[in-house]
Amino acid sequence: MIVRDFNELKNTDRAVSNEEWTSVRMLLADDNMGFSFHITTLKAGSDHTFHYKHHFESVYCISGNGHITELDNGTRHEIKPGVMYALNLHDHHRLVAGDEDLVMACCFNPPVTGKEVHREDGSYAPAEELENS
Repeated sequence: MIVRDFNELKNTDRAVSNEEWTSVRMLLADDNMGFSFHITTLKAGSDHTFHYKHHFESVYCISGNGHITELDNGTRHEIKPGVMYALNLHDHHRLVAGDEDLVMACCFNPPVTGKEVHREDGSYAPAEELENS
């Protein structure tokens, strides 16, 4: 069993951030659960383009608001508390936080190792690539 406190993890190397987002990585690949679990906050008004070419992701909105647009077909979906969305390996998308911070619970499969940073195209590198770098 793994028991972790979100507030304690906020002050460790499991909390990664930049000027537009913060992600507290509560479970990572080294935890051997088969997925990673993060609480991610996108700052109000921030605009992000992602393409998780190597991961499946499911996201549940805890608080805040925004929208996600499928870049392959232009379909837009409103994001608000209680909304979940799932992305497969090919879903290129744009996520925009609304007028308040967007707080989400995110699961990745395969799990994020903790070393990942987004590439210029918004994708994460696969774990094998990171191990060889």
